[in-house]
Amino acid sequence: MAITSDKPLGAYLKDRRTRLDPAAFGLPATRRRTPGLRREEVASRANISPTWYTWLEQGRGGAPSADVLNRIANGLMLTEAEREHLFMLGLGRPPEVRYKPAEGVTPRLQRLIDALETSPAIIKTATWDVVAWNRAAALVLTDYGKLPRKERNILRLMFANPRVRDAQEDWEGVARFVVGAFRADAARAGAVSEVAELAAELCAVNPAFAAMWRDNDVRVHGDGTKRLHHPTLGAIELEYSSFAVDGRPDLGMIVYNPVDPTGADRIRAALPA
Repeated sequence: MAITSDKPLGAYLKDRRTRLDPAAFGLPATRRRTPGLRREEVASRANISPTWYTWLEQGRGGAPSADVLNRIANGLMLTEAEREHLFMLGLGRPPEVRYKPAEGVTPRLQRLIDALETSPAIIKTATWDVVAWNRAAALVLTDYGKLPRKERNILRLMFANPRVRDAQEDWEGVARFVVGAFRADAARAGAVSEVAELAAELCAVNPAFAAMWRDNDVRVHGDGTKRLHHPTLGAIELEYSSFAVDGRPDLGMIVYNPVDPTGADRIRAALPA
């Protein structure tokens, strides 16, 4: 009698394997007794021994390594969500984060922030590049569309753009917070090497950034209040909240709401027709 696994990892591997179409992998369309790929075919795709893979499905042989799970995930063509689930079953923890730079946002996400008429909203990457914004953000924060792509970075704006610096009621406090939250976001996304070049560049040209970066402070962005001295709107106070974008761990959304109705009225009146 065949050995079957009562372990969640083995059951999950078998379920994913039997859902695959052999023809999609260029395998012969021969008659098969069971649906999906054979165990030895998955093992070959994952570059592990058929015996070891069989043991994993049967719940034998101990815990697999992260490298083995990664290879099996690639062999089974798992999505990122499925890959994370595989690691939770196999090792009791999610996989190490693999940072992938974001190219942009979906039209649906852009429509979402566009619907916030008087609430500035932006979508940023883990390295704090702004990749989407609404009309209120262009008015109140920065007109990102007028900037070269490389300059649409919140750290660059905070430390290298005099207009952005002058608009902050407490620039030093805001700047320290931004540096600490940026450091935490980049590390959480596995983008430490990606930010090294930006940090080195800003350290070389801005002593204030260099001092704050050496402090190694880490902050959580969360929510809070932002006070600005806007050249058109005057003094304005905004409450901000940050949100993760489901299915896009590389992106975060920040929404700023005027604290009082008069602030919303001023934004609405100043927006281009």
